[in-house]
Amino acid sequence: MQRPSQPWYAPRPPQQPVPGNPYAPEGYAPPGPPPRRGRFGRRPVLAAVLVVLLLLAGGGVYAAGGGWWGGPAAPVAERTPRPSGAPTPSRTPAVRTPAPERVPTSDEINAGRGPGEATAWVVDDPTDLPRRSIEVRDLWTVGDTVVQALYKKVTAHRLSDGAELWTVHLPTPVCETPAAPTPDGKVVVVRQNREAWSGYRCDQLQMIDLRTGRTGWHRQLTRTGSGDDTIIVNTALSGDVLAVGQGMKAAAYRVGDGTKLYDIPLEEPGRCHPDDVAGGARLLVKADCAISVDRTRSYSQLRALDPRTGKVLWRFRTPPGWEVGRVLSVDPVVLTTFRGVRRDDWRVVALRPDGKLRTTIDPRAKGFTYCADAGESGEDIQECDGTLVGPDTVYLGGTDRVGAYDLGTGKFLWGVRSSLTRLHPLHAEAGSAALVYESATPSRPGGIIRLGPGGADTEKRVLNHPASAVATEYAMLAGRLAYVKGRIVITPSSVSGDDRLHRARMLSFAPAAP
Repeated sequence: MQRPSQPWYAPRPPQQPVPGNPYAPEGYAPPGPPPRRGRFGRRPVLAAVLVVLLLLAGGGVYAAGGGWWGGPAAPVAERTPRPSGAPTPSRTPAVRTPAPERVPTSDEINAGRGPGEATAWVVDDPTDLPRRSIEVRDLWTVGDTVVQALYKKVTAHRLSDGAELWTVHLPTPVCETPAAPTPDGKVVVVRQNREAWSGYRCDQLQMIDLRTGRTGWHRQLTRTGSGDDTIIVNTALSGDVLAVGQGMKAAAYRVGDGTKLYDIPLEEPGRCHPDDVAGGARLLVKADCAISVDRTRSYSQLRALDPRTGKVLWRFRTPPGWEVGRVLSVDPVVLTTFRGVRRDDWRVVALRPDGKLRTTIDPRAKGFTYCADAGESGEDIQECDGTLVGPDTVYLGGTDRVGAYDLGTGKFLWGVRSSLTRLHPLHAEAGSAALVYESATPSRPGGIIRLGPGGADTEKRVLNHPASAVATEYAMLAGRLAYVKGRIVITPSSVSGDDRLHRARMLSFAPAAP
């Protein structure tokens, strides 16, 4: 019997844990045979939504071990009378400072490796953070270093072993970073004007050379009036040009010395205003137009600019009622659009080099969700979980499935679904093949597989992550990923200043040396 050309199933061989793993989560046991991957179908979310609605309608929410919140009060046992004059014990519990959760060292993880499993390094960051969630910024790779900004510092680690190479300490927290550095390894980060959690402005530009860890120029963004604000600032780098969107205005600066080059022109003033910028091989500016209560008339405009002069090279306009969501790639230009405010009615749109429509893809039929159910976390227009773009292919995943579409025809090429783990497209290969990261679960380490036309029939395991790292890997929830020359780097998307929730800052795997 002939196999279907695009199967949606793939038995996955079980990965056995390393015996005596001291860092496995409580209750860790060797897993049984994994469920088989199956064809796409509707996800069982409707039942869950109904349950939540019923619970809310019932007047309370049930907490495990804690009864109903907002529901009928539980009966209270009658108190035994105390003798007159007996001291009443204090109800104020003693204040305890919890010990930070211990992160295993690289040596400890590697000591638990099984045959053929990846080597690893881990970074434990002891930085004292405010007791709240702190966003972990974009992940940059330059040469043999991986660099990331967190709170009030920017740190570089050596890719080969995770050793810290340099750290730039800043006086106030970082509030914006570009998606990628310049070709010669420079970035401009934006930090707050003061450390306060509320009432700050995101208006301090600081250039940093990622190759050396040296800081360059610094300047403050100015505000000229209405529609020109720095509460939320968006940045992008294209060549030696930094584009900055602030409020309803945008401008370009030279990365080398911070000189302002030009104001990005407004078009149809009062009707269209710049909303965000995307960079890389092209400089793109998104604008929202005809904004009103009636969202069926609103639309988005995407312009490609010559970074050096600001000249408009082409324009793309969405149909009325549709908005540009995220820019998945600037070369080729691939973006998401959605109708009104509904992220469940969305498309993937590919443009030609001249900005004309190339193809429109509707991924909903295969169960793909907008930015892998993560919504539009943060303000970065180039951030969309579970997406990857190759020269002629867009890959979608980040949930319980991963698949590929042809950018020229919009045709669905292949896909795999897994009830075991989440599948993240990681690196595009020849044709429509891709490397895919299988994220860790509480009891099963992650790994990297290769998939291509034919889907599950082509699956080849590239890297098995060691079971000794499973707890550390799972805690990161595949927040941010980078793949460089056979090595994967994983960080969380945010960290907590609460010591009880302390986690590793960075984790990396690569094939063991032969």
